[in-house]
Amino acid sequence: MSNYSDSDKKQDLAILHSMGYAQELERRMSSFSNFAISFSIICILSGGINSLAQATAGAGGAAIGLGWPLGCAISAVFALAMAQISSAYPTAGGLYHWGSILGNRFTGWVTAWFNLLGLVTVLGAINAGTWGFFSGSIGPWLGINVDATTSAGFANQIIFVALITAVQALINHFGIKLTAKLTDMSGYLIFITAIALTLVCFFGAAHWDFSRLWTFTNYSGQPDASAVWPKSDSIWYIFALGLLLPIYTITGYDASAHTSEETVKAAESVPRGMVSSVWWSAFFGYIMLIAFLLAIPNMDDAAKQGWNVFFWTMDSVANPVVKNILYVAIFISQFLCGLATVTSVSRMIYAFSRDGGLPMSKALASVSRKFRTPSTAIWVGSALSVLFVWGASLVEIAGSTAYTIVVSCTVIFLFLSFAIPIALGIFAIGTKKWPAMGPWNMGAGLYKLVAVLAVIAMVVIFVIGVQPPNQYAAYITVGFLILTGIVWLAFENKRFKGPPIGEEVAKRQAEIAAAEHAVGES
Repeated sequence: MSNYSDSDKKQDLAILHSMGYAQELERRMSSFSNFAISFSIICILSGGINSLAQATAGAGGAAIGLGWPLGCAISAVFALAMAQISSAYPTAGGLYHWGSILGNRFTGWVTAWFNLLGLVTVLGAINAGTWGFFSGSIGPWLGINVDATTSAGFANQIIFVALITAVQALINHFGIKLTAKLTDMSGYLIFITAIALTLVCFFGAAHWDFSRLWTFTNYSGQPDASAVWPKSDSIWYIFALGLLLPIYTITGYDASAHTSEETVKAAESVPRGMVSSVWWSAFFGYIMLIAFLLAIPNMDDAAKQGWNVFFWTMDSVANPVVKNILYVAIFISQFLCGLATVTSVSRMIYAFSRDGGLPMSKALASVSRKFRTPSTAIWVGSALSVLFVWGASLVEIAGSTAYTIVVSCTVIFLFLSFAIPIALGIFAIGTKKWPAMGPWNMGAGLYKLVAVLAVIAMVVIFVIGVQPPNQYAAYITVGFLILTGIVWLAFENKRFKGPPIGEEVAKRQAEIAAAEHAVGES
């Protein structure tokens, strides 16, 4: 890259070596590519569309008009705090290292497991949501049975998710250069499609009733089978449940940290990628959703549509040809969203495994010499996400909604993994554990304020995430906590050493040189 000098490369290598790791992955991602991979995972055309019913069948227009900026603000405080830490410690699997360096072996290990589960489930949620969009748009064109309540439709759902996940894994396997090009394209595609969708909704609306943005209406407990939320007399309870729409959508920015070792000038590019991806997603997403809200013909009828509300609205405002072009663009964006998430999942598995944090760590930490990618980690993470969707879909058949269960688990696991190192940073900043800020610097005082807000937000997210009909998320979370406690005390406390810290870093220098020589880096 023309703006990546030898001195920049030496600085990136020096930072990575100072943390005890070799440059095994290929450092080819520009600052824009680092932004684009997080922006692609956030993908307002994925969560922002597939989760619309959480608002329209919940607290009505205010769930978008007021709920979207509130939920985005909650996500933003996490992104700001994580950006500050990432500037000081830019490594693949960043959250795992932050939890270890700012705390201890146990906090790092727990952070890694929460983040890994969150990433696996978010990949499942994205591709399950892509099936939901496909089943309402492109699937009927092809004559595919998209009714997941039938055995044939259920089989098609699992086959679809498995197929697109395999394609996403294959692209990742072939190298970060191809993946970065596609996610760069995804960034532009999301911008263009969101603007086009906004214009179609604005000009296709019968009238502009801006009062919908602040109007609360309790639409919970719709009588038909498409009901999204259970009946509740509390509008504030339903409004709180609707916050899952923006909070779930504005997540995935940790991908910038996970690809730190593949990003040039990582200490500066990674935090900028995190913060800017959240800002632009929140801004463009809000305009797009306002336009959609204004385009809805009738709010009372929209609530009865449940998860079909997007297609129902588009049928009334868009020209059929324009609508179908938008559907194809949205589908491609959602596919590329999953592609970027496979990158994030695999880098987390790779980083945790090279320190012995997972079973079969040697295989999971292996890097393809030809493509310079963690190939085994790519395929294992992808397979786990498909298995998760399959399991959640069985619950759906039993009477609950797989998508809401997956979303709730994703939000809880991911944000807990965010909150642990952020909270540890409050006490570690300015000490031997975190002696100096990185070049992206908001100041220690402001960081502590943002970190406290993030911890408070984590409590709010957990309380919202385990409310009915998402109580399964509570059982899964508590079960995981109990299981991790048992595993740590019985096995990992004695076995797991954690990332290299202090003298261990110096001892690894010979291994670092050998690893870099093996992949042709030196």
